[in-house]
Amino acid sequence: MPRRRPGALRAERGTYEDRRPPAWARELPPVDRLSPDAAAAAHWAGPGRADEVADLLGRYRNFLRRSGSPLLLSPSPCPACPGCALDDVAVVRDELGDLYRALPPVARTALGRALRELDSRFRRRTLPDPDPPPAGWADWSGRPRAWWHRRLYEDG
Repeated sequence: MPRRRPGALRAERGTYEDRRPPAWARELPPVDRLSPDAAAAAHWAGPGRADEVADLLGRYRNFLRRSGSPLLLSPSPCPACPGCALDDVAVVRDELGDLYRALPPVARTALGRALRELDSRFRRRTLPDPDPPPAGWADWSGRPRAWWHRRLYEDG
């Protein structure tokens, strides 16, 4: 029985794993500090995806550029509002994690490299919360929340 080629199977499924972005994607504007290939892959992943990556990385970097040490996280004034929720850097980091999983391999690798560098700075400049509230350790499904949610927040 003849075997179907892997490329034919991927094309049938419509995935972009192992495929390079088309030439038109390389002509689009750069994405934050990602390589041209990674930026093209982010543009190719979906409409607005590259802009979302650039916006979230910019917010994460702006938080880390703040003066003072240690940095304290600021809770969002209106966590239910999608725009206001991004005032909390922990929510921004959640969104970056979601985007990381949704990007094609080339962009995922470049974003992962950027996130590792930013996360190490985030760990160095923030303090772990020694006494978090019980609800702060788990999300709505009962799974433990990511480490960036368990950092000290401003009193307020």
